[in-house]
Amino acid sequence: QVQFVESGGGLVQPGGSLRLSCAASGDIFSIYAMGWYRQAPGKQRELIAAITWSAGNTNYADSVKGRFTISRDNAKNTVYLQMNSLKSEDTAVYYCYADVLTTGRVSIRSWGQGTQVTISS
Repeated sequence: QVQFVESGGGLVQPGGSLRLSCAASGDIFSIYAMGWYRQAPGKQRELIAAITWSAGNTNYADSVKGRFTISRDNAKNTVYLQMNSLKSEDTAVYYCYADVLTTGRVSIRSWGQGTQVTISS
């Protein structure tokens, strides 16, 4: 089982910034990738950013390109999401995930508990 500690969500005004972090621990032999989804009320969960663990390759949803930056700390099994120039439409619950190989050599995707991000004046 993989556990997560997510932090950094909150309320911020339009144009502001937030930094989310997500630390994974538990039954992890290695990590393939980590990333972030978000889900706004009444909408489907969407992938907004992901990063591969060894090479650090990144990809972003078009809606956040140029405003959000994903990064990682391999030693801490932690992924970050720096969010700048925030808009009201960025309001959502943000979920981190990790694609890992467990110590039992099983590949799984695990999810964090989610953190609320609200953009409002």
